[in-house]
Amino acid sequence: MSNPLVQAFFVGRAAAEVINERMEGAFTDALSELGKLDAELKEHMRSFTTEVMERAERSSEAAGAGGGVYSTPASSTGESSTEPLDLQAMIDELRAEIAVLRTELQRHRSGSV
Repeated sequence: MSNPLVQAFFVGRAAAEVINERMEGAFTDALSELGKLDAELKEHMRSFTTEVMERAERSSEAAGAGGGVYSTPASSTGESSTEPLDLQAMIDELRAEIAVLRTELQRHRSGSV
């Protein structure tokens, strides 16, 4: 009677190991596919943005060639290229402020406890 129980134990253990390995492989594959999808979406968004900006620049230049009225939009597209730098600076400043607030909050909590 001990022999079938021991055998059942080892069969169950082996089944659990196989299931665990297959689930781990499936999870890893899913994360890999998700990473690929994310990279592809970012690349498509970048190429879309580049194409839109190129068309806008061409339209702006074509409109600017007909008269001097449309020279301002061309300069505004130049400003939009610096906007991500300003946005990144703003994000960095906000992160710094959050860090300062966290330390102040921790200091306040430790003082009142």
